[in-house]
Amino acid sequence: MTMSRPSPLGATVSDAGTQFAVVSRHAAMVTLELFDAPGDLAGRRVELDAKRDRTGDVWHVFVPGVRAGQLYGWRVDGPWAPYEGLRFNSKKLLMDPYARAFSGRIDATDDAIFGHDRQARDADLRRSDKDSAHAVPRSVVVGPLPRLKSPRPHTPWERTVIYEVHVGAFTSHPSAPTRNPGTYVGLIDTIPHLHRLGVTAIELLPIMDWNAQEPAGTDPITGTTLYNYWGYSTLGFFAPETRFTTAPDAPEAGLRAITEFREMVDAMHAAGIEVILDVVYNHSGEGSELGPSLSFRGLDNPTWYVLDRGRHYRNASGCGNTLRCAHPTVRRFILDSLHYWVAEMGVDGFRFDLATILGRDSHSEFISGEGSLLWEIAHDPILADVKLISESWDAEGMVKVGALPEPFSEWNGRFRDDVRRFVRGDPGIARDLARRIGGSRDPFRNRSTTAASLNFVTCHDGFTLRDLVSYATKHNVRNGEGNRDGTNDNHSDSCGVEGETDDGRIQALRKQQAKNFLVTLFSARGVPMLLGGDELWRTQQGNNNPWCQDNELSWFDWTETPDSAEMTRFVSGLIALRGRLRALREAQFCDPFDAPRPDLHWHGIRLGEPDFSHGSRTLAVHFRGGLAHAPPGPDRWATADVFLVLNAWRTALDFQLPGGREWRVAVNTAEETPRDLYDLDKAPLAAGRTVRAPAYSSLMLVSAG
Repeated sequence: MTMSRPSPLGATVSDAGTQFAVVSRHAAMVTLELFDAPGDLAGRRVELDAKRDRTGDVWHVFVPGVRAGQLYGWRVDGPWAPYEGLRFNSKKLLMDPYARAFSGRIDATDDAIFGHDRQARDADLRRSDKDSAHAVPRSVVVGPLPRLKSPRPHTPWERTVIYEVHVGAFTSHPSAPTRNPGTYVGLIDTIPHLHRLGVTAIELLPIMDWNAQEPAGTDPITGTTLYNYWGYSTLGFFAPETRFTTAPDAPEAGLRAITEFREMVDAMHAAGIEVILDVVYNHSGEGSELGPSLSFRGLDNPTWYVLDRGRHYRNASGCGNTLRCAHPTVRRFILDSLHYWVAEMGVDGFRFDLATILGRDSHSEFISGEGSLLWEIAHDPILADVKLISESWDAEGMVKVGALPEPFSEWNGRFRDDVRRFVRGDPGIARDLARRIGGSRDPFRNRSTTAASLNFVTCHDGFTLRDLVSYATKHNVRNGEGNRDGTNDNHSDSCGVEGETDDGRIQALRKQQAKNFLVTLFSARGVPMLLGGDELWRTQQGNNNPWCQDNELSWFDWTETPDSAEMTRFVSGLIALRGRLRALREAQFCDPFDAPRPDLHWHGIRLGEPDFSHGSRTLAVHFRGGLAHAPPGPDRWATADVFLVLNAWRTALDFQLPGGREWRVAVNTAEETPRDLYDLDKAPLAAGRTVRAPAYSSLMLVSAG
């Protein structure tokens, strides 16, 4: 007889059968239910013995003959004592937190999925007697996976350019270049486009299993029901979401999701592109005390969640609950999940949503040093080879940008805001912009390289680039929340007319301002991230929070237009310049208010005289390429100097150029395409000792000495 063990957790297949293990400290009885077919409402139940089948907090059992593909779920009984945080209900079939795949979908409209009686007064205090087996997915036993074929690209940070995208939105539009729209394998067909752009990594919005069927309101314009589209509400932290498979409604969709996701990763790696996942370990998809009982809540509520006086949930995530990341069980779970996605699924990195929650101790105080989960992640040997990126704030207002341990790269919200305000023409921003271009030393003083700063102007959470220069305010009415959702602090500008217009002068100004944003992004020290679709001149019609819009509002329209062709050419050209010019990839910080450095100098319209006054709207920066820390190569432009001119003023200005060398104007955002960006060998020479920067323009001049 094969004995069961308390580790590993989840379902582990062997030749003789499968071991199942789950954590529950406060349970009185744990039952494993095995199902023969997806539609079965009842299965074979295996009751675990508290004396024989429990080690510490882990309940475990070995079931002979169970093979990969077996469907199962957990039922856990114990006290119903909400004021003590205990919400056990054996009527609820629970998803295994460690399940690699699921079969079926959650029926979010069925009251049976809730552990409490929703019809009762003080509903969350009364236990429901409805069985939920018909309304929740089955966990699936998954066997060992074959090794991936293609090696990881291992792109160094200084060469990294990230492209952020939603799997479904990227290829769901009828114009998308794929026969498999909205899927993992559909991403494979976008590789030629990614190569054309020159991006080195694709960062995917959440793809771990979530309750994609949960109604999120009604679109008041179309009358259609809205659902959680973005996926920031994870339930299966080891399982890829089935909606992105080629057969999402098939019984085997969970297993298909594993296969097709890995196929996509293999193809990206073969093309030299890394795959980074946006991961949500700060909360789960079970919501507040009024949410459904699908997994963690029913297994052991006080172990998994930060509770407020037992009954209620701490809501640092803004999504109803907060995972108890300081608890050993939860910390082990998060690390196990990360290990799985790296070792078995081939992922090259993670972007941690609301990462400060992962750094909170048992008193909800933030710690980043030894003893913190963030410290464990940063020093984990299995994660040592992958990229770690954090969103270093949370919904309770805790902001810790610059406080995370190396090698984390952190989303730099100050870069986004300062660049937006400068390009818009706000006063008093020139000094802050200089700091952003130099790598943002001010928030990252304890970090060794500019890889600490993940620079972006636009991201999924806000306006697209086109909308940033087309709307002064958000237009989120279609989300069904009365335009109350989404941030009001956009630092955007409509360039004179709110929304779309046929005015050619305004259209030209909008593209020019968009190019100014892009020039600054790809010139600044740090790691640049481009929002997917900005190069296609994508609009969301002013909606800065389309988290529930699975329609043409979010989908990428791939139809080539003169505008999309122009912007794609410009973006790919800038990325190529950054890759070619070593001066733009220097990893050392340079702050205009620290001791001078030989590789970067600050100027205004006159050399050596940067204007950091309140009224200034100009900045010039001289990047010294020959002093960059990299070995010489055959390309004469690799070590070229770069002179960046930024003029956010309403009139043209003449900027002095460093003497003793020949300067070529590689980029001028005020010129019409294709004169806005040149190949370096064909770029026109700057005549004289000054260069004229038109109103609202950015220029990049290059000199090979």
